[in-house]
Amino acid sequence: MSMSNLDIEMSSCSSCGCGSSCGGKGYGGEKLSQRRAFASLTAVSFAFALALVIQKQLKATPYGLAEYLVFVSIYLVSGWDVLRKAARNIARGCVFDENFLMTISTLGAFAVRAPAEAVAVMLFYRIGNFLEDLAVDRSRRSVRALLEVRPDYANLVEEGGVIRRVAPEEVSEGDLVRVKPGEKIPLDGVVKSGATQMDTSMLTGEPVPRDAGVGEEVMAGMINLTGLITVEVTKPFGESSIARILDLVENATRKKAKTELFFTTFARYYTPSVVLITLLTAILPPLIGDGQTFSEWIYRALVILVVSCPCALVVSIPLTYFGGIGAASKNGILIKGSDFLDALNSVETIFFDKTGTITKGVFKVTETVTKNGYSTDDLLELAALAESHSNHPIALSILQAYGKPVDAGGVTAYKETAGGGIIAEAHGKKVLAGNDKMLHLHNIDHDTCNVEGTVVHVAVDGRYVGYLIISDEMKEDSALAMVELKAEGVGNLVMLTGDGDFSARVMSEKAGVGHYHANLLPEDKVELVEREMERPGRRGKTVFVGDGINDAPVIARADIGISMGDLGSDAAIETADTVLMDGSLRKIPQAIRIAKRNRAVLIQNVVFALGVKTVLIVLGFFGIATMWEAVFGDVGVTLMAILNASRMLRSK
Repeated sequence: MSMSNLDIEMSSCSSCGCGSSCGGKGYGGEKLSQRRAFASLTAVSFAFALALVIQKQLKATPYGLAEYLVFVSIYLVSGWDVLRKAARNIARGCVFDENFLMTISTLGAFAVRAPAEAVAVMLFYRIGNFLEDLAVDRSRRSVRALLEVRPDYANLVEEGGVIRRVAPEEVSEGDLVRVKPGEKIPLDGVVKSGATQMDTSMLTGEPVPRDAGVGEEVMAGMINLTGLITVEVTKPFGESSIARILDLVENATRKKAKTELFFTTFARYYTPSVVLITLLTAILPPLIGDGQTFSEWIYRALVILVVSCPCALVVSIPLTYFGGIGAASKNGILIKGSDFLDALNSVETIFFDKTGTITKGVFKVTETVTKNGYSTDDLLELAALAESHSNHPIALSILQAYGKPVDAGGVTAYKETAGGGIIAEAHGKKVLAGNDKMLHLHNIDHDTCNVEGTVVHVAVDGRYVGYLIISDEMKEDSALAMVELKAEGVGNLVMLTGDGDFSARVMSEKAGVGHYHANLLPEDKVELVEREMERPGRRGKTVFVGDGINDAPVIARADIGISMGDLGSDAAIETADTVLMDGSLRKIPQAIRIAKRNRAVLIQNVVFALGVKTVLIVLGFFGIATMWEAVFGDVGVTLMAILNASRMLRSK
């Protein structure tokens, strides 16, 4: 059965590995094409059954020409596509595929006067293709359900309060849109008026509605449940969260897993090997054995040829991956390729960023401590001036605590050091706002180093002013996620943070992370991950989980990069291999469980298919299995493998 029916954007025909693009059916018109295929198969099957009934009478005619005329007609109707594809692939230099196997085995059956068996091979092959299409269509629906969250329209608020329904692509950043109860949020934005509850399940997999009031961020694809709200658009549709999700899902299966590539290669060498074995089976016994006839051994060789078709493997393997990615997407986990789904089976070490990953990433200044005669107002004003050009959550919390307009025009020579802090010229003064490591780097005398929580030290013209403590709460499920990860066999959990050692130790103990590294710059995180990946004796995969733009380099470097979809920056989400749409770390052990189930289904299909085929090949060689058993063995094994692969769609 041709993998082209899967239509999952594979780079080449997996059944033969020839590198030619396989055609496929688009989403539109599937129901109509399936009805037509069913009607065609019903008619051909009826004709075949009728031919079998009158076969004895036809054999009485001279030379059996009438018999062949009936069966050849049915053969051409049912097998024309196979014959055409075989001829086309041979012309392209792609000889050894399942179409070639079907063609030579059926033509050989006609040659040894077994026309009924030849037609049976083609007919049951077509029936198997039809049932395969039904299974694939079901697997598509699991992913297509996510595509249905795409908003169809937006209620644009124009001048004078006039509401006009437009396509989401026509709305610009800064426009206002009105969203009624029951409607989808058309674009990413901020609620300007009204209050409601949001159904985020299609994006995050989280069934509990989320409250949204004035100032709350909302994402395209969420469903407004209760109240009338007005949303100010912050991103055009092409850059919205739902557009990114659609792109991730539509391209998710383009990257092949190593296991899948192995079986593509396997089929490429397996098929010519089978052809060679059948040739030897057909030729050698009659030449070296007494009383052995060519017709008998050619028939046995054809039985082996039909049984040996690798359809069950080349169809069920990509279908299993497709189902696994679909099951993950239904649960709010976007896995960007089947290779990453495969890699989740062997996770050994997971590195976690702290802020926005283990913690909520919502900061608030909870304490101010002044030094060297400066007042609290002086401390807050200097910190606000230094942070006035930064969009970091810590900077926003300081500006909120200051609570006054900041004369950002007086800030010059602004320089932000990732993982360190900020140095700026403000009204002729050199202001430093950063961590303890930055104070030591600039040789600023201070008497406080270890502070629980996130701390921002402030200095002006080389003189220490004091520090602010910014609190960041740990996510409710972070500690439980660590317990579940350990239960899944992930033994090495490490937290990486730019915070000081004291606050990092406190947070790692609360979360249940075994190890931590503090006072890190982005390049330090990359170095630690690379060191782990190059460690002698490492067997499993290394994962990094983060959310900020400064995490993008290390997310790209790790074997598997995971980003938070709710708070994550665009750079982190685009770079990541897997996106957790609701930002819950418990999605990681859930993804690992889906990956393990996916691997189990793959192994079941391989063992079952090869086991049954081996038995039938032996029986065929000794003349016990006929062409009928070969047909049912090949088609039946393939259908069983497809049905087993479809179980991935029901993963919960």
